[in-house]
Amino acid sequence: MHEADTRSKEALLTTSSPAPSSVLKTIGRIALGGALLLASTGHLTTQRQEFQAQVPPWLPLSPDFVVLASGVVEITLGAALIALPRYRVPLGWIAAAFFVGVFPGNISQYLNQTAGFGLDTDRSRLIRLFFQPLLVAWALWSTGAWAAWREQ
Repeated sequence: MHEADTRSKEALLTTSSPAPSSVLKTIGRIALGGALLLASTGHLTTQRQEFQAQVPPWLPLSPDFVVLASGVVEITLGAALIALPRYRVPLGWIAAAFFVGVFPGNISQYLNQTAGFGLDTDRSRLIRLFFQPLLVAWALWSTGAWAAWREQ
């Protein structure tokens, strides 16, 4: 890898101010942060049992621990997306990775036919699977992470 390539890839993860974001992307980033904060409160409170339906049975951790830990991650990511716009590009990659990381839980819920959040039919659980890639795209678009990568 060339030195210039290494520097450009490092620029994607540095804390230097990225190029200005459009108003629409800023609104999208803040909305994503708000959605994560809203979901996180459910993980930690009233919807804790519902979220356990998405924890794969093969995961060697307590479902309650997984739900609580993912709730803490969502609080952190949601707050950071709103409060730290300077770090939006690396936060976009982290959020996208988080959404990819929890996707096996959505697949498990479908394959094991586990009801949760009103997803009580195979059809509804299958439709839910198609929303996870949209969350990944939302994270990468609204933070400018995808654009920053493409510019390299």
